[in-house]
Amino acid sequence: MLRSTPCRRQGARAGCQETLLQGPPLPPHFEMKESAEQNLQAKNLPLDVAIECLTLRDSRQDIDVVKDPVEEELHKEVEVIDATRKALQQKISQAFEKLCLLQEVRQQLNSDHRGKMEALDIDRGCLSLNLKSPNISLKINPTRIPDGSSTLQQWDDFSQFNKNRAEAEMKGAIELREAIALTIAETNNELEAQRVATEFAFRKRLREMEKVYSELKWQEKNTLEEIAELQQDIRHLEEDMHRKFLNLKLCHTRLESRTYRSNVELCRDQAQYGLTDEVHQLEATIAALKQKLAQAQDALDALHKHLARLQTDITCKANSMLLDTKCMDIRRKLTLPAEKFVPEVDTFTRTTNRTLSPLKSCQLELA
Repeated sequence: MLRSTPCRRQGARAGCQETLLQGPPLPPHFEMKESAEQNLQAKNLPLDVAIECLTLRDSRQDIDVVKDPVEEELHKEVEVIDATRKALQQKISQAFEKLCLLQEVRQQLNSDHRGKMEALDIDRGCLSLNLKSPNISLKINPTRIPDGSSTLQQWDDFSQFNKNRAEAEMKGAIELREAIALTIAETNNELEAQRVATEFAFRKRLREMEKVYSELKWQEKNTLEEIAELQQDIRHLEEDMHRKFLNLKLCHTRLESRTYRSNVELCRDQAQYGLTDEVHQLEATIAALKQKLAQAQDALDALHKHLARLQTDITCKANSMLLDTKCMDIRRKLTLPAEKFVPEVDTFTRTTNRTLSPLKSCQLELA
């Protein structure tokens, strides 16, 4: 019974280590590390899209160059992506370090397992020897203690250390895999929430600009009508002035002609007084018409300036709406597979690939 104890001890330790050799979860750990790397790689697309949107919106003009909620959300999106990339990169680094430790533990277990299996084979061979064995003989100093020998306690401590270390690394690897899976889920949720917030800001901003654009177009229409009416009034004033000048010329000619009367016939009769009064009335009327015409011209100039400002603002709004529409189109990459993504607005020709509303078509023409 005592003779079989070393074999049982060696066999138990070897069996335990064989189980541990199968234990360290390298393949699942590799898979989780690769999953984290793939998720990190997948963050390049949202980052590129956010930067492209910010770059596109730099082409806004004049009053539309503002730090609006859309720009704030885009900058926040870039910050969220950077934070998720850092979190994933940290987990990837931890996974790499854990893989190195697992590989080291596995190598140590392999080495210890081989040693124990060799010792087990030797002890089994010794156990099989008996008095009739042909290969037994006297040896020179068989009771010597070989260099590098260890005590039973040292052997047990070493074996237990390897076992405990392997179990600890296995447990740590499982916890790290769970932490990586949680980080992947959390970062994806954060990024999705930010994507939704950014696109909500885009849609809200587009609605605001479309409302302002419609109001500006209505003002432009009214201003054009006012300009047309005022131009017609100016033409009527000019026609009235022309008629008054003709009447004034007639009165002047009559008065001048009557100065050629001779002797007593050159008298200030009723006709003379009537013509003089008519000249004064015509001159006053012409002066009033000139004042009205000047006022009308000033009003027309003001309307033309107002129209120019309106049209400039309309062009800016159309440009801004086109840019934000293109941004929304680009952001479809985030929700559509690459093979299914077809731009709704051609980036190079700036033409649409689908039927647009009259408002959108007008925006493209102005752009």
